[in-house]
Amino acid sequence: MELKKNIFFNTDKLIENSKVKISYTGKLFQDASEEVSIHYGFGNNWDNVNDIKMEKTELGFQAEIELGEGETFNFCFRNENNVWDNNECQNYVFPLEKIQNELIVLDNEPVSLGSAKKLRKSYLWNKKIRLAVYKIITYLPKLISGNYKRKLVNN
Repeated sequence: MELKKNIFFNTDKLIENSKVKISYTGKLFQDASEEVSIHYGFGNNWDNVNDIKMEKTELGFQAEIELGEGETFNFCFRNENNVWDNNECQNYVFPLEKIQNELIVLDNEPVSLGSAKKLRKSYLWNKKIRLAVYKIITYLPKLISGNYKRKLVNN
């Protein structure tokens, strides 16, 4: 997914405390730089600043990064000649989403099978209702207009 100016992530959402693979095909890649590093931090104050050397591939420079905590993921790029690509002095800034705690199952917590059965039952009812609506939409106009003919089975 391309998000901004030749920067691609392997996911649709950037979520705190998860790993993300970033690909860069911007100015430094196009200028045939041999080495590029990503300089990054989190939040408005650039907390937990780090630099990682990116791997050069045919598809651009790539690196896997462990996202930290904060409202934003901020970064810029630097090549071996100390030339920076910092989005015209604005840096690259992307929002980070919080982990949805209600979907996390901890190892020491028992899992309730009742909730799984309720989900399964609601799924089946949803499927039945959708099938009934489809049949009504398909066959009701034929019944009303008199164009409905039952297929006879030849014996």
